[in-house]
Amino acid sequence: MPGERDLQVLLSGMNPHLSGGEFVFCSYNQDDLGPIQPIATFRESEGISAIVAKQEADDEGLQYSYIARMIKLDVHSSLDSAGFIAAITGRLAQADISANPVSAYFHDYLFVPRDQADETMCILTMMMNEVT
Repeated sequence: MPGERDLQVLLSGMNPHLSGGEFVFCSYNQDDLGPIQPIATFRESEGISAIVAKQEADDEGLQYSYIARMIKLDVHSSLDSAGFIAAITGRLAQADISANPVSAYFHDYLFVPRDQADETMCILTMMMNEVT
């Protein structure tokens, strides 16, 4: 089933869901992985970047500097849709909220500072209601 491409449909149907845990971005070498189960990884020239549960990073002594909450955007967005993430991150930037988006096959996810997660959810809900 192909994902949605219409920006208005994407915005009105994003239905954001805030995760219960905290997540961190780490970088490590392949040998340093240990029992960590990242929810996402990306190979960079400097090492492997990973998004892991904060508790796992703490348990393994991994260094990090950014503690985030994860927000799942429940709409099934197409990987070739244009403007969806830009509209969201632009609005969050106006509120001085950083957002690290990750697009997966079915959904998009936002990693936002843990102390601004509730404010982010309010903004996303307002955006969703503005379209309907």
